[in-house]
Amino acid sequence: MKLATQNQDFFPENIMEKFTYIKNLGFEAFEIDGKLLVEKKDEIKQAIEQTGIGVHAACGGYDGWIGDFSEEKRQNGLREITGILKSLQYVGGEGMVVPAAWGMFTYRLPPMESPRSQEEDWRVVSDSLIQLDKVARATETTVFLEPLNRYQDHMINKVETARKYIEQNNLSHTKIIGDFYHMNIEEDSLVESLKTHKDLMTHIHLADNHRHQPGSGSIDFRQCFEQLKKNGYQGYLTIECRVRGENSEEEYKHSVNFLQSLL
Repeated sequence: MKLATQNQDFFPENIMEKFTYIKNLGFEAFEIDGKLLVEKKDEIKQAIEQTGIGVHAACGGYDGWIGDFSEEKRQNGLREITGILKSLQYVGGEGMVVPAAWGMFTYRLPPMESPRSQEEDWRVVSDSLIQLDKVARATETTVFLEPLNRYQDHMINKVETARKYIEQNNLSHTKIIGDFYHMNIEEDSLVESLKTHKDLMTHIHLADNHRHQPGSGSIDFRQCFEQLKKNGYQGYLTIECRVRGENSEEEYKHSVNFLQSLL
């Protein structure tokens, strides 16, 4: 298992300095914003070559969800995700993190009545995934389908739902990303979910139960990592979190050290 990180506010802005800083923190890869990758792919490729820090995945950086209520926005999102997958291929990356939507609608808050039926949700998201799966196959990349918790999305909340989209649509280049924060809310057991879906879960996001840095909350990372080891998991564990504490940089380093002690 290998540690990777998304960006943090205290990371340097300059691309080469950012990659060097990430390497010095002890990471093996950087999960990059998709828009930044597309706009600076040559500079990023150079940083990868010089530092040895890869760009394993991209997350965000596009406008329009694959399950967007607006067809215009959905199509725009598909175009931009396609561009990100092509850029990932260019820099030697593996895949793109893609949820059905984020913050668009939830049954848990008013108005609690979706403008679209659940059957239509399935059709729209399936159509998007089928299109992106073809792009991923052509670019030799992967779509990492991400379940989000019930307060941030209404379509794909549990890992088993992501599995249904993959299996029932016969997707060959779409896998599941397990996010510990979301899973801690939605799954009956983090460990059992990691075990049950080990064949499709090829990317992991790490945050504690409150979305802050791992080790600062109540998730049993040791138990979860032990299960991943039993699974034979060889992928990346990417920190995706907010950082709390008086000194964000030092708190983040402490979290990294905590995670490294469990690998």
